[in-house]
Amino acid sequence: MLTWKTLHEQEFQKTYFVQLQSFLAKEIKAGEVLYPHSLNFYKAFDLTPFNDVKVIMLGQDPYHGPGQAQGLSFSVPAGSRTPPSLQNIYKELATSTGFIIPNHGNLEAWAEQGVLMMNSCLSVRAKSPGSHSGKGWEIFTDTMIQLLSTEKEHLVFMLWGKFAHSKQSLINNQKHLVLTAPHPSPFSAHKGFLGCDHFNQANAYLCKNKRQPINWQL
Repeated sequence: MLTWKTLHEQEFQKTYFVQLQSFLAKEIKAGEVLYPHSLNFYKAFDLTPFNDVKVIMLGQDPYHGPGQAQGLSFSVPAGSRTPPSLQNIYKELATSTGFIIPNHGNLEAWAEQGVLMMNSCLSVRAKSPGSHSGKGWEIFTDTMIQLLSTEKEHLVFMLWGKFAHSKQSLINNQKHLVLTAPHPSPFSAHKGFLGCDHFNQANAYLCKNKRQPINWQL
């Protein structure tokens, strides 16, 4: 049985990942604050085991402000202000599914049902978006996307925004449902994210393939 642990350990030995670890160690030694906490770099995988994955919700970068990043794309801990992109995700859910918008942005309940909320980069320097891009994380997470596509069937990939769209070449769309839309950020949500109906489409596809749908209500 494949597990994230065995799949990750294969990558940990590779030159690019050793160089990534060296870069992160230098950041910490220099006194840089990194988000999320290093214990949460792999939280998306910890909460959603490989065999349980049903939906992949791909993000780009962790939140770079204090108290926000928790290792899940789009999600923030309870007590932290709900970010604008997540507010638009909630709006789309409310319009299309009758979702009742909660007073928090913690999406762990989705992760525990099989929604892998993975950022392409798993760390960032405080107040410096994109600061850890091109250091190796993308190789690691692209490999995980490819493995999901190759080793599993009937997954739903939610790709929002141009960056996420660029990952389509990693996915076999004959085996999986690939849903694309503009990013839910306030700059682009009105261009087609709002009204995309991805959450209903995802559950319809899961049901069609005899898998338990996601209860999106938080």
